[in-house]
Amino acid sequence: MERKYAILGESLKHTMSPPIHKELFELKNREFSYEIIEVTPNELAEKSKYLNTLAGYNITIPHKMGIIQHIDRLDESAKRYNSVNCVDNKNGERVGYNTDSVGFLETIRAMKVNLSGNVLLIGCGGVGRMMAIEAALAGAKLTIAVLESDMELAKQAVKEILQFKADADVRIVLNTQIPIDTTYDLLMNACPVGMYPKVDACPVQDAVIAASDAVFDVIYNPGETQLLKKAKEMGKNASGGMAMLVWQAVKAHEIWDGDSYTDGEVADIIAMMQKQVAVDFPI
Repeated sequence: MERKYAILGESLKHTMSPPIHKELFELKNREFSYEIIEVTPNELAEKSKYLNTLAGYNITIPHKMGIIQHIDRLDESAKRYNSVNCVDNKNGERVGYNTDSVGFLETIRAMKVNLSGNVLLIGCGGVGRMMAIEAALAGAKLTIAVLESDMELAKQAVKEILQFKADADVRIVLNTQIPIDTTYDLLMNACPVGMYPKVDACPVQDAVIAASDAVFDVIYNPGETQLLKKAKEMGKNASGGMAMLVWQAVKAHEIWDGDSYTDGEVADIIAMMQKQVAVDFPI
């Protein structure tokens, strides 16, 4: 029997969710439909009536917080971040989850990187806040580098981190003052520098990349940012944001249907989606 799913957002012309979920559903031979639903925040309440008829759906900006009042309860993952990007509808109960954190952690696991080591994070808004909290909870010695204009965001993130883990080892520096007299187990970029269409920019100097053993860039368009290109040229272990996007979709299928996927199956979908992005958005 066909089950109906969707991606909910406001502007979704660049979304990769439909093809990713199509591949995941088809690997398990499931009958499904997956639609794109674009609404403004003012239209969300009315559209929630239709959303309640779906077996499940994904949520992206700007509705990750607004959807909370239209569902029945939150999983612990959603409570931690007060943000929902996946809803499951079973037996008339709508439960909100946050799979961003799972997507991030699974990406780092697949990279075989030590998240409890010396970690440098560039940017701290939105997804960067989540990455900072997860790294701190994993026991990282965390350095958050931000622009002067984002300093308050970073300070707020540190306050949240200390509420979760009072002995967290975390500090804030300006992007222009990143220490390079040390080695970072992992450099993570959570800022938009290098994103399509401004693909020639890099968020850090080469010396910072050279001081890092592994690099994760949350950007997935382009599939290889300048940061990743430079990291690979230096022989670094590097991964882009498509991996996180696919892994969080995998978690959604675990929630919806109890399905699981091998690392190999996920890697194949990541590679397929990266090729699709290159076709749809040629540099």
